Amino acid sequence: MTKTSTNLAARLESLIGASHVAAGPSVCADYAVDAVLHSAVAKPASAEEVAAIVRFAALEKLAIVPCGNRTKLRIGMPPSRYDLALDMTGLSQIAHYDPGDLTLSVDAGFPIAKLNALLFEHKQFLPLLVPWYSRSTIGGTIASGIDSPLRQFYGTARDFLLGAEFVDGAGKLCKSGGRVVKNVTGYDLHKLLIGSLGTLAVVTRLNLRTFPAPPASRGFVASFPTQEGALTLRSAIAASPLSPLTLDILSPGLAHVFATRTPATPEVAVFSDENRGAHQFSLPPVGDWFRPREWQLCAAFDGTPEVLERYARDLTRLAEQARATSTAILDDSTRPSVWGRLRESLSMLLEASPATVIFKLSVLPAQHAALFAKLQEIAERAGLTHGLVARAGGTLYFALLPATADDDTIGRLAQAAIQIFECASSVKGHAMLLFAPLSLKHAFYVPDASSGQHLNIWGPRRPDFALMHRLKSAFDPHNILAPSRLIEIPISSPATP
Repeated sequence: MTKTSTNLAARLESLIGASHVAAGPSVCADYAVDAVLHSAVAKPASAEEVAAIVRFAALEKLAIVPCGNRTKLRIGMPPSRYDLALDMTGLSQIAHYDPGDLTLSVDAGFPIAKLNALLFEHKQFLPLLVPWYSRSTIGGTIASGIDSPLRQFYGTARDFLLGAEFVDGAGKLCKSGGRVVKNVTGYDLHKLLIGSLGTLAVVTRLNLRTFPAPPASRGFVASFPTQEGALTLRSAIAASPLSPLTLDILSPGLAHVFATRTPATPEVAVFSDENRGAHQFSLPPVGDWFRPREWQLCAAFDGTPEVLERYARDLTRLAEQARATSTAILDDSTRPSVWGRLRESLSMLLEASPATVIFKLSVLPAQHAALFAKLQEIAERAGLTHGLVARAGGTLYFALLPATADDDTIGRLAQAAIQIFECASSVKGHAMLLFAPLSLKHAFYVPDASSGQHLNIWGPRRPDFALMHRLKSAFDPHNILAPSRLIEIPISSPATP
């Protein structure tokens, strides 16, 4: 432990107590962001303690990175400065829950899986089935902006986040929105926190709308030799009266990952009708009904026995009309094998390669056919294994899975990344580099000759970039909250890990 870290830890102990402060290389390594280390870890137990820490950091010009269980710290650029990790898992209380009003107020450090287990007792849940589900906190999920396959039916967090309490960069306790929809007035400042990666404020509490839990659910998988069949079936389902909970297309590359791997993250029961209890378990393997060399369309649906029977009948009929090579209806024993992997697809892709690169692309669903072909061409030209999952609403996750992480591979990944950004722009969409090795994040920070600006993992600079800077300055006037993770600062030379 260095003299600096010892001094910082001692001063923090005077604010929140010795039991809530830690320092030392072994502790700090667990909170590193892209190999960028810090001096100490503070674990506050209340919003007031969070505010005191932020005020202290502002006075001392210390950079803070808020975090939960650290499952998504790899998103974004590395911080340009990092002095203090702010572990929010000590804030883990349910402040208010009214099952009749379908409203919930919960601390940022509360685990999502534990929260849904409590909500299921009232036949309700939060449709945030995100990657690393068994470990994720509600605050970290909102700050990362990660979605789930359930966005097809329930939308994203923007659709059910009613309000928030947070600490800004000056150490002030702030509120936005309310507990129920009718009490929400003023600007929706709380929605700016979604996907902000802790750069605007430290979220301490969230007000959310809950939803009735599915009474019973089933899964459906259809296999096709080409992407056209899967897209045809998706279009047919979208034009029908059916409203599935999830509707995703998997490429053969991702289907192969599903067929050959199990997520490293421990599993917990998701829905009560799975009859698996609250203990951790591993996902069952996919069966011979899942064809890893083909394109897959995967759907989930819920309802009464009569509704489930109709879904099974209509989906099978539509799949046969689209010339599926096989179809399968998944019950409680088989559904988690695919549905759980869909939820964990990003974590599984990161485990599948030593230098996985995952892009998030937002395009109109009508552009998916052309986009699939272009992405495959880019990957094959670079000699890279690849996989994708496409949501019916237009969001697409595309992964490059190199076998090694040497300099030549990073160079090929950087060139492919530039082409993927250009590809997204050509169909009037948007791309961002969601996960990437640190060396690629730096290598990809290159000038854009057409605009004279810089490209980085967030893509071409947006027209409202100046407004984003103003928002950052308004929320965080001292620039101490995760500096440069979201609002980029040109990098003159790669940082040394």
